[in-house]
Amino acid sequence: QVQLVESGGGSVAAGGSLTLSCAASMYTYSSTYMGWFRQVQGKEREGVAAISPGGIRKDYADSVKGRFTISRDNIKKTLSLQMNSLKPEDTAMYYCAAVQGTGWPGYPLGSTSYNYWGQGTQVTVSS
Repeated sequence: QVQLVESGGGSVAAGGSLTLSCAASMYTYSSTYMGWFRQVQGKEREGVAAISPGGIRKDYADSVKGRFTISRDNIKKTLSLQMNSLKPEDTAMYYCAAVQGTGWPGYPLGSTSYNYWGQGTQVTVSS
């Protein structure tokens, strides 16, 4: 009943920019906490950025602060991640995630707080 579809991934040189998008098919989107996560082979899924239902609270991993910006459009039911000044270490599969219902996570960047996930979109940054 909940579908999340990411797009916008690709290959870019270090220092470049890329914007990821997530289209959400869910009735409660405007009341849903959303986040972006990334994962590389053999490593744990890492919280990159999260945003509250109304878009007022935003959380970022220290590794991306100042470079990434998360935003949402509750009318179009989309989630975005603007990534600037990309680094090789940003290379990963990026996932869009949603918390079930209207729940608010105690730790917005914790993957265990999220119930729905997209299929992922690959981001590769070359040096």
